[in-house]
Amino acid sequence: MSDITLSRAADYGRLTSIRATRPEEIAEAAARRQRRGMPAEGERLLIIAADHAARGALGVRDRPLAMASRVDLLDRLRLALSRPGVDGILASPDVLEDLLLLGALEDKLAFGSMNRGGLQGSVFELDDRFTGFDADSIQAMRLDGGKMLCRIDPTDHATVATLESCARAVTDLARRRLVAMVEPFWSARSESGALRNDLSPEAVIRSISIAQALGVTSAYTWLKIPAVPEMERVMAATTLPALLLGGDPPDIDAAYAEWHRAMSLPGVRGLVVGRALLYPPGDDVASAVDGAAALVREARP
Repeated sequence: MSDITLSRAADYGRLTSIRATRPEEIAEAAARRQRRGMPAEGERLLIIAADHAARGALGVRDRPLAMASRVDLLDRLRLALSRPGVDGILASPDVLEDLLLLGALEDKLAFGSMNRGGLQGSVFELDDRFTGFDADSIQAMRLDGGKMLCRIDPTDHATVATLESCARAVTDLARRRLVAMVEPFWSARSESGALRNDLSPEAVIRSISIAQALGVTSAYTWLKIPAVPEMERVMAATTLPALLLGGDPPDIDAAYAEWHRAMSLPGVRGLVVGRALLYPPGDDVASAVDGAAALVREARP
């Protein structure tokens, strides 16, 4: 066994040991973590997303269990976070805690994923309960904000509970002067019962209009939205800062082209991308992340 393999095994074995015998070290790591500031005017962000597994969404393209190995995921995340131009991470509590203990979040922005209860493919998928971070824990862990998924289906009664919960989270974060990253979609179920997001410009505009009004103030609200056709029209619907999400695009080159076009718009402040960079075609994580970082740098004045 090589020295690198032994070191890797020791790193991940240490995580389990700490969790079993010294769990207080997680809070201690959060307390001593070197933080960085939010972007200055004209700067763009590249954030790596890693909260999919918490909702049971383990697939990437034709690999239904691509994200099933936590060790493999952590390897990919550590590599991505080490690349120049990567500003931070968005993740569920378990992933963020592993990365904290591994020392991978120094001088990075960190956003906590809040509602993961709408499990992928479930009959209750739109009843998106807040089962992850709350505003108190985000503040206590010295994170920079919280992210919430806000899917809106006018034919599903569960939508109104999700809207109310998201509004409460926006308010609670704003009172602590923490970013509320809201990811809205206009959604509907197909004849087979699968939930699908409408990515037409009109639907994205409608979802933005609702999401930006959630809570008692929008002062600390950012949007996380897809890059779709006619992004000029979409971005004209808001004065809030927006980050482009990555999703699981079937054509990564087409996705890069869409991101590049949208990044030129003044309200777009960067990218939040997970699977497309962590599990790219060819599995070259470093090259995929470097390509996204270059795209973000090009957009900076």
